[in-house]
This record gives sequence, C-alpha cells and structure tokens, in this order.
Amino acid sequence: MALLSLILHCIHAVPQVPCYFIFGDSLSDDGNNNYLPTLAKVNYPPYGIDYPQGPTGRFSNGKNIQDVIAENLGFPSPIPPFANATGNAILKGVNYASGGAGIRFETGETVGARISLDMQLTNHAITISKIAAILLSNESASDLLSKCIYTIDIGSNDYILNYFLPQFYPTSHQYTPQQYAKVLIQQYSRQIQNLYHNGAKKFALFAIGYIGCTPYAVATYGTKNGSACVDDQNQAVQLFNEALLSLVNELNNNISDAKFTYINPYGFTATGFVTNSSCCEVDNGGQLCVRNSVPCSDRSKYTYWDGVHPTQAINILAGDFAYATTSTSNAYPFNLQSLALQ
Repeated sequence: MALLSLILHCIHAVPQVPCYFIFGDSLSDDGNNNYLPTLAKVNYPPYGIDYPQGPTGRFSNGKNIQDVIAENLGFPSPIPPFANATGNAILKGVNYASGGAGIRFETGETVGARISLDMQLTNHAITISKIAAILLSNESASDLLSKCIYTIDIGSNDYILNYFLPQFYPTSHQYTPQQYAKVLIQQYSRQIQNLYHNGAKKFALFAIGYIGCTPYAVATYGTKNGSACVDDQNQAVQLFNEALLSLVNELNNNISDAKFTYINPYGFTATGFVTNSSCCEVDNGGQLCVRNSVPCSDRSKYTYWDGVHPTQAINILAGDFAYATTSTSNAYPFNLQSLALQ
C-alpha cells in the first residue's frame, strides 16, 4: 500500500480534471470553520502536528482524505477552503466542507455555527458567479464545471450530532432507522440535483464510515455482546449507505449527461493499527483533542487521531483506496481515477 501511495503521488504532473470541488463535514474541512463561533474548530495544536503549515483547521494530525485525493488527481497543492479562496485559485476548485455540518440544516447546532450542505451549495453558487466573471462568460464557466469532479462526503453528523442525541433532537423519536435513512436520502437527492442543475457532471458520493467503532462512540454508549463497536449505530449508517448506493443507480439511470459513483473510502482492511483508543488526549466531550496536549509519539500506528477522526496514516490509505480500488463493493460504478476519465 505504501508503494502504491508513493507511485500515485508521483506520477501525476498535470491534474486529470481541471478542478475539484469538495462538500462535506469535518472529515474534509481544511479551514472553513476557523472563522466560525463553534466548538467544531481545530486551528490549534496538537492538530496539524504532522502538517507542514501546522494547525490549519484540518481535523487530523496531518492531511485529510481530500488532500490525498487531490494529490492523486494531480493537483500540486491542496484545494483551498471557501473561507479564504480568492482570485484565479478558485478555477482549480474550492473546499466548502464544514465540521459539524450535515444533510439536515439543524444537524450540529449543539456545537455552534457550521455550514450545512444547503449553505455549502449557496457558497458554491457564489463561486460559480466568480468563475464566470474570471472567464468572462457563463458558457466558459459551464464548460469548465462540466469537466470537474464534485465530491460529497457527508451524513456522519446527521447521526452523531442529530439522530443519536435524543436529548437534543427529535429525529430518533420521529423515525425508525430505516425511515431516517430514507428521509436523509430524499433530501440528499435534491441537494445533489441542485449541483447538477448548476453545471456539475461528475459526482463522487461517499459512504458513511463505521461511526460506532470510534473511541468516542465506544466510550459514550458502550458495547454489547462482546462487540468492539456500537453495533446499532453501524447498522443505522449501513441503511444509509445501502440507500445511497441505490440513489447512485437511480441517478445514473435517469440523468444521461452526468456520472455518479458510490465510494466507500474506508472499505479496506488496515492491519497493525491501534483501533481502540485515540492518539491524542480528548476533551470532556470525547471527540476533540485537548488544546496543546502531547499526542502519541508514533502516529503512524493509530487509526484514530482524536475521538472520531482518522489519523493522516489512515487518510492516506483511504484516499489512495478511493482513487484506485477495483472493488465494486467499495467504488461503484467507478473509482475516482476512472471517474476523472469519464
């Protein structure tokens, strides 16, 4: 896997697509929350301890998964966050992701301000106007946007910071897990089609990972029957993932001039990693690192950096996997390398 990563990171001199647009939550956020009044903000040590620029707002010790994917696609530098993306840099893409954000607008409100997916779509509309101004025509902007990849990695918080917080949100009282997955996918479908109507043609829609296996979930909710994970949480998000795969098939069947693919970036097996504890000391909430704390010394051996987010080591494996996997159960009908060629 390490050799594959080295090869993938070195062979791409020119980006395979002209631009890469990123929508999502803290797994993808690279600084959009730094300027918001929110608890979901990590622009302080030990975050970024292994990133060249130090703490940037990435919820990791180093790169996040989108940094790795952008490298694999041939981009020479990370995709800038919307919060400070300016000038011609936006022609290469923009990262709109926001820690705490969800498909539903109210998701994450318990942690403070966040940029929901609907708000991210509004920000993208602003970017489109700027691109049209730079290229001096709407037609030129549309032509550019049709060749770009749009990645959306969202939904985890609709469970972690919504459905599984019944003391703050009514959703678990209103919906069974099956009903909630259906409601989420219905709203998500409308949001995806909003992007399509604004010129997007190549979509990578990411599955939700095993949120019930995070140190936060295990410590907060406990496990049953000898399981290492909180099984009911994993079962709930699996319902979402199954519905998302069905949505990808539906969109591909109904929209002939666009390509949609389902990506499960964490569908690989990683051996030799510490999986039952976080690398950094977490705060009382159990999710984020204590400010200025000293993390574990060998961060390459840990799955989880804090209570819920992967380490750079896992992000590299996941980003490479999403780009190049040939497993149709984890990338269907395309991996990201193939999507770029569509």
